[in-house]
Amino acid sequence: MEPKDTEVWEPKPAKVQPGPTPQNAPSDAIILFDGKNLDEWVSSSDTTKPAGWTVANDYFTVNKGTGNIQTRRLFTDYQLHIEWRIPEVINGSGQSRGNSGVFLALTGKGGDGYEIQVLDNYENETYVNGQAGSIYKQAIPLVNACSEPGTWQTYDIIWTAPRFEANGKLLSPARVTAIHNGVLVQNNTEIKAYHAIHWSATL
Repeated sequence: MEPKDTEVWEPKPAKVQPGPTPQNAPSDAIILFDGKNLDEWVSSSDTTKPAGWTVANDYFTVNKGTGNIQTRRLFTDYQLHIEWRIPEVINGSGQSRGNSGVFLALTGKGGDGYEIQVLDNYENETYVNGQAGSIYKQAIPLVNACSEPGTWQTYDIIWTAPRFEANGKLLSPARVTAIHNGVLVQNNTEIKAYHAIHWSATL
């Protein structure tokens, strides 16, 4: 066999222009937040209503009285880059230090779903399947990659949605890989519970 006999030339991958830094979106990205508004987001409890969180100074802040928010669009498989920050001055311990999360997929209205935890665990211990980088109550992160409160942190999440037969029988489970501040914390982790539903990224 000649070396050329094992060469594959088609189909050619689409050309994507990467951003100048890992924090900049590539040319094919859907920008879910541009620092100006939450037009790509809606209320999780009533998706006919806009997201009620506060936008200022190029970032948005949780408004606890308005409930969770979710993406206006529905996604199946996706790659998500998100930047988050715990307040520099914060009281409490355990789960009471900046507790939030990124729901990887919703399984119901309001806040049911599969979540990667957002929490201050820089020098704050809690149960390990509930610390930052965990798939909440399912999978412990490989490492603790938290920065101190007041600094911006990043999650880069690769989500593969489950696949089902027409009768709802599971063909393949959902899986997630997550990188926290450039460090791998979930490696192709299998999600343990499944629902034959539409999937939406949510915060």
